[in-house]
Amino acid sequence: MPQLTIALTKGRILKETLPLLSAAGIEPSEDIHTSRKLAFDTNMPNVRLLVLRGSDVPTYVQFGAADMGVSGKDTLMEHGGDGLYSLVDLGIARCKLMTAAIKGTPEKEGRVKVATKFVNIARQFYAEQGRQADIIKLYGAMELAPIMELADEIVDIVDTGNTLRANGLEPRMDIADISSRLIANKASIKMKHSTMQPVIDAIAHAVKALT
Repeated sequence: MPQLTIALTKGRILKETLPLLSAAGIEPSEDIHTSRKLAFDTNMPNVRLLVLRGSDVPTYVQFGAADMGVSGKDTLMEHGGDGLYSLVDLGIARCKLMTAAIKGTPEKEGRVKVATKFVNIARQFYAEQGRQADIIKLYGAMELAPIMELADEIVDIVDTGNTLRANGLEPRMDIADISSRLIANKASIKMKHSTMQPVIDAIAHAVKALT
């Protein structure tokens, strides 16, 4: 039976993915949360799990280093879908991708400076709005950018909105509703279909059972 490698996203998504995998009959051979390892065998002899940074999961799947993966929709939108199938909306790690700015400030007229790690999404969004935008790539602490006058607006993930409020910002425009998806490599799903499909079905069934 062919080896199946599933790439998981570390952090909040991982915490919400593991119960789904367990309900689908896939258990890691050791505690992922306490181990420093990045690759894990499971109770299924042909299934292996990788734990990666979120931004790397689509790349591993796209190039076939992993057959399947769990990735946030925001990461997939930023990465693009080449070589990937999005199979199942897992319904976990729900949040929104939004623009935000300092509370009470009017929308900037003319060219706007936007700080974000979602460079491709932001560029497309502002173009669709018919607004000219200079995109500034940051990797974290987006909320500081408007306060320090680095940017007029930010594009970021919003969950409760508490971090925005704590820093004097407010959400403005919805870009997308986000949740995590089960994705697969297009070549793998053809070549390993008989092995992958039962795993995909089991995960899909677990999602229905737990939601």
